[in-house]
Amino acid sequence: MNSSIQSNYTISLDAMSGDNGPDIVVRAAKFSLDNHPNLRVMFVGKEDVLSSLVIKIIGFDERVSIHDASEVISMSESPAEAVRKKKNSSMRVAIDKVKDGSANACVSAGNTGALMAIAKFVLKMLPGINRPAIMAELPAAGGTVHMLDLGANTVSDSEQLFQFALMGSIVAGDICDLENPRISLLNIGVEDLKGNDNVKDAANLLSQSGLNYIGFIEGNEIFSGKTDVVITDGFTGNVALKTIEGTVSYVISSLRNAFSKNIFTKLQALLSRSVLTKLSEAMDSRKYNGASLVGLNGIVIKSHGSADAYSFHCAIETALIEVKNQVPDQIRKLLEQESG
Repeated sequence: MNSSIQSNYTISLDAMSGDNGPDIVVRAAKFSLDNHPNLRVMFVGKEDVLSSLVIKIIGFDERVSIHDASEVISMSESPAEAVRKKKNSSMRVAIDKVKDGSANACVSAGNTGALMAIAKFVLKMLPGINRPAIMAELPAAGGTVHMLDLGANTVSDSEQLFQFALMGSIVAGDICDLENPRISLLNIGVEDLKGNDNVKDAANLLSQSGLNYIGFIEGNEIFSGKTDVVITDGFTGNVALKTIEGTVSYVISSLRNAFSKNIFTKLQALLSRSVLTKLSEAMDSRKYNGASLVGLNGIVIKSHGSADAYSFHCAIETALIEVKNQVPDQIRKLLEQESG
């Protein structure tokens, strides 16, 4: 991940949401502040709680500010209720900071539905984009792959899938330093006749566009290294993502159990330690934490709810890269080129 941030940027952090509380958010911010001298951080949440944590973990730093928000949106809260009734929640205030220009981006580990609903309500959509999408970076052969939509829209028509491809091309290009990312559509087969009408029509739109569209791929090719961006609807994408997470967890658990059975397997584990360490590092999902809510007229990054300090720090890094590259402006310009 490119983390060379040169200009002065401000990130608002929803410090109260997520499973692990504000402690990990403050610790994550310290990592980022140490790495980026020109970074400024706004912690949003209960001021009395945050003040003591900041003093303890960061100390005095003029780049840090705290903005009080008395409410917290729970993980089970209805998105509609969160929009209507939690106007002073840490999530809402953090997004408001992006809207009023005092922050360049927002990062939250909170309720995904509420985050999407509030961000869409406050920031609005980019002109020409019908719906936002959730996009994440995943490990793949030879590098990484970006995938969207991962749950923002359960059903997407061909035009929306085409828009996802436009947005995915910009974000993947910026984060991975790719000049012309390869775009593919997730399908039940690679033949032109396979798939539903939405996927087929989206393929036609992409084939006629200026994007580097390489065709259909199946689920077993997501991590093959053949593509840089995988496009699908949010229902399929979310099922695929949860299946991937479950498979990784199962493989790691199975290896751990297999190597701990007896003295001989433990010896084998010791001899294989360097290989297992490299495998563990390659499959460490914390490095890829930070899903982009693309299509909004502003930058909002969704951290995993159970993120630790390191993984939340990675989400902040993603926000910084998108700010540096002015992702919403790039999407706007590409849309204008395609429509022109």
